Amino acid sequence: MLLFTSQNKIMKQKIARIALVVDDYDKAIEFYTQKLNFNLIEDTVLSETKRWVVVAPKGSAECCLLLAKAATEEQRSRVGNQTGGRVFLFLYTDNFRRDYQNMKEKGISFVREPARERWGTVAVFEDLYATFGI
Repeated sequence: MLLFTSQNKIMKQKIARIALVVDDYDKAIEFYTQKLNFNLIEDTVLSETKRWVVVAPKGSAECCLLLAKAATEEQRSRVGNQTGGRVFLFLYTDNFRRDYQNMKEKGISFVREPARERWGTVAVFEDLYATFGI
């Protein structure tokens, strides 16, 4: 994402975190680190009910997921349906077959099996709360 200042100089920005509303911190951490093989970047207790939990795919230095526990009834209603059924997140890999096979072996549910498209090989899988594209 690029923005221009009033002096027409380019200002670099990036998205650093995407909040994913979850119903349980530990269950989400286990899924992302054990099933998807993500790194747990941070797990800091902020209060009796709130933690700052950040996970990211191995090798990712840019955007991470902030696992945010639902605190209100409205937030709880969004767990698992943050985008109204659309694919929510896209995971790129340097070895599709390896990662697809690892996910299948770990019990990841695929709602769209691998297909070769003009832009590459694509599959869609479900995590605990959302739908991913790989």
